[in-house]
Amino acid sequence: MTSTFERLQIAPGQRLDLAATDAGDTSAWPGGKRKSETALRRLRAELDQLQELFYADGRRGLLVVLQGMDTSGKDGAIRHVFEGVNPQGVRVTAFKRPTPEEATHDFLWRIHRNVPAKGEIVIFNRSQYEDVLIARVHELVPRKTWVARFDAINSFEQELVAEGISVLEFYLHISREEQRQRLQARMDDATKRWKLNAADFHERRFWDDYLEAYEEMLRKTSTRWAPWYLLPSDHKWFRNLVVSSVLVDELKGMHLRYPEPSVSVESLKLR
Repeated sequence: MTSTFERLQIAPGQRLDLAATDAGDTSAWPGGKRKSETALRRLRAELDQLQELFYADGRRGLLVVLQGMDTSGKDGAIRHVFEGVNPQGVRVTAFKRPTPEEATHDFLWRIHRNVPAKGEIVIFNRSQYEDVLIARVHELVPRKTWVARFDAINSFEQELVAEGISVLEFYLHISREEQRQRLQARMDDATKRWKLNAADFHERRFWDDYLEAYEEMLRKTSTRWAPWYLLPSDHKWFRNLVVSSVLVDELKGMHLRYPEPSVSVESLKLR
């Protein structure tokens, strides 16, 4: 189904210049912030209904991948987009440093264990793509290793789609100045200091290296079966609106239905 924000999709093989891409661009939604609030309330209500139907239908799975620089809003998107949905059918998995057990397996082992079951929506807060991003920037593996992972990821996602699991991927693009402001806000607000992480400040020094890594990752892994959305995320309201809209459009396009009851309703009697 065509999405309202289809223009944000990255075409397979498309070359990007993220440094020159405006992270504050909201032109894909001409209604502005004020009209977005009404639209977002409607989308939340639709997502709530569709998620219940999706769970009952039980024929498909849905994987949502969120990637972006530190403070780009992955947690915020999850909190605001999925507000009000039934947690029984939605699961969030955050991929951090591999555990000792995970490190003894191939890089997709821990990913495959967390893909959605039929009827389930799973959100990856960071994902398999860490192994072509941080692994590249900090030279954790040889170049030939992370280069080969692009094809492995594409094949893995194609396999998921063949099994009835839709894959939607969002790169939350923020500017370096916006990240600075968000980090400063956490430092200034005593109720947000718990979010501070020394690693965020350390990784900021590698900003340009990460942009280069993201550009190649997006170019090589945005496919027709698992497209990436380049989502300008300096404005949180726009980020939430786009993710919500794309999800709702995706679920609507699945032609979901409630299954037939397993018993004859006419034969049931209340006493």
